[in-house]
Amino acid sequence: MKSAFDLKSARLEALTLRLFTADLAAIAALLDEKAAQYAQFAQMPFVLDATRLNRADALDWAALLETFAAKNVRVVALKHAKKDWSEQARAAGLLWLDDGKKANRQPENAPPAAPSNEAADEHAELQAAENNTTQPETQPLPARKTVVVTSPVRTGQQVYAKQADLVVLGMVSEGAEVIADGNIHVYAPMRGRALAGESGDISARIFLQSMQAELVSIAGIYRVFEQDLPPSLHKKAVQIELQDDERLAIFAINAN
Repeated sequence: MKSAFDLKSARLEALTLRLFTADLAAIAALLDEKAAQYAQFAQMPFVLDATRLNRADALDWAALLETFAAKNVRVVALKHAKKDWSEQARAAGLLWLDDGKKANRQPENAPPAAPSNEAADEHAELQAAENNTTQPETQPLPARKTVVVTSPVRTGQQVYAKQADLVVLGMVSEGAEVIADGNIHVYAPMRGRALAGESGDISARIFLQSMQAELVSIAGIYRVFEQDLPPSLHKKAVQIELQDDERLAIFAINAN
């Protein structure tokens, strides 16, 4: 008898939405403001990263998910460092992702901080940085291979360099995607999407000869470009890196 189904490994593209507040009105207002920008992601799943929030019971989960769904933001999973959030994920019908790598940002027994207290947030970040500097490194990462693509990457195409750096010698058109677990180098106009460090490598970088990208991402941190960058960066050679594990920085590459 022929089997009704089988299992195969799959790679699912998803966007991470980092939540900084439990204020539904503020969330709805920002969704309205960014509606045109997020419309292009209507068919993609979102992971709700709530690692900056302390209390799972402070959120009205049904109303929160309805707010996102009304703007075609399809939340399918919840990520947090604290295990007790898994119950909220299950109750809300979401997948649970244990973000243990961020558990040191706030101890489990620390008192909850107000989301708007920027000084407390900065103190927590500095404390985490100090903790990280005292932790010994485990072992050096193995050398990555390099995938070289010599032809243009056209609209609708996707190139993925698994466990490798990616070098593209042709143009990357609008609506095309180049993805790598390591670094990405594009030696032609880059007009599509570039996603480096896809497996979580926060040290990955993106190098573009002509910066015209729709979207760039490193280790799941995204930045979308609805308007041209300043003249010093637009259509110029740039490098893109992740700073403080949470912010993408773009620098011009000066050949002189």
